[in-house]
Amino acid sequence: MADASALAAMEPKNILLIKSHSMGLGDLLRSSAAWAALKARWPQAHLHFCMLSNHEGYVAQDLIASHHLLSSVHFITAKAGKPGGAPQHHLPLQTLMARILSSLGPQPIDLVIDCEMAGIRTALVTRRIAQAKLARSVGVAQFPLRRFFYDLSAPSSRAYQKRHGLSKPMDYTERDFVALAALGIERAGRPINLRLSPKGLAWKQRAGPEPAPGHKLVVLNIGCGTADALIKRPVMAELLDGFVALSAAMPIDLHLIGAGFEVDVNAEFMERLCERLALRKLTCAMKNWAGQLAIEESAALIDCAELVVSSDSGPYHIAVALGLPTLCWFNFHNPSAVHIQTKVTCMIRPSAQEFCTSALALLNFGSDE
Repeated sequence: MADASALAAMEPKNILLIKSHSMGLGDLLRSSAAWAALKARWPQAHLHFCMLSNHEGYVAQDLIASHHLLSSVHFITAKAGKPGGAPQHHLPLQTLMARILSSLGPQPIDLVIDCEMAGIRTALVTRRIAQAKLARSVGVAQFPLRRFFYDLSAPSSRAYQKRHGLSKPMDYTERDFVALAALGIERAGRPINLRLSPKGLAWKQRAGPEPAPGHKLVVLNIGCGTADALIKRPVMAELLDGFVALSAAMPIDLHLIGAGFEVDVNAEFMERLCERLALRKLTCAMKNWAGQLAIEESAALIDCAELVVSSDSGPYHIAVALGLPTLCWFNFHNPSAVHIQTKVTCMIRPSAQEFCTSALALLNFGSDE
């Protein structure tokens, strides 16, 4: 075990962050607040990100691989077998380590941070990488013996929550800061962040939409199209009520995004909204982008918006990270997914009037800048 004061005072040039908890786009973007805090502490340091994933091909990979705060990104498949097929199982640790070290190559590492708060696998990986790279290591002493895997360890997540007066479940953005507490690095309200990649910027310049004169450009993500996420999808009738009220209050151009399997729900929403608006002699220009854009292009479309309305899914976190006025529609109380910051409003099944009032406030917030 290293002396805590000596380790906390070090000036690392290359920091490797280890995660394995979730490959959800929002979950990964929530880590960007911690990345920004590390860069604020050590501006000259290069951050390297290693994610142990269950399989290949997650939609989040391209967006995270191009994140401006990361110097390199390594997605390592840590399980054998395919989802939905034969039961998956963890790769032997020796095989996993070979994959990680091969991906890192000759890259020097001074400090390895295990961002996971529980489990033994990332602790073992962190220890072995630190040994191979002659680096120091940091992790969370979630249970008493876990601290022996690291040169410096932070107290448990329970202790972190108590010290910061946080509710349970904890805001997901705080998760990585449990480990960073060992280095004396605090979140201090730091938001998540994202910049468009060169690919995203190129698409925005080439194909990014602009609203008609006097209209506001609104991006809508109904989202939550997978079986496990449907519980978070807004009730269509309630969402329609909200957009009818908003369209009556202000002319908008509406752009709907989503995955390829969300084309139909977007089309149904557009058809029913047109019918509802026609009854009031109102119109709204709409386009369904679902399934047409790569993740970096979807981020660019979101960046065109003056307001983003989304369910609790990836585009919600992208909008927040880009600093856009964002209204997130929740079906139930979920404090771990709430971003508490300016330009962000989270509502639980709002009435049409509540939705319209909040959306107009966010649109006016954006126009004042």
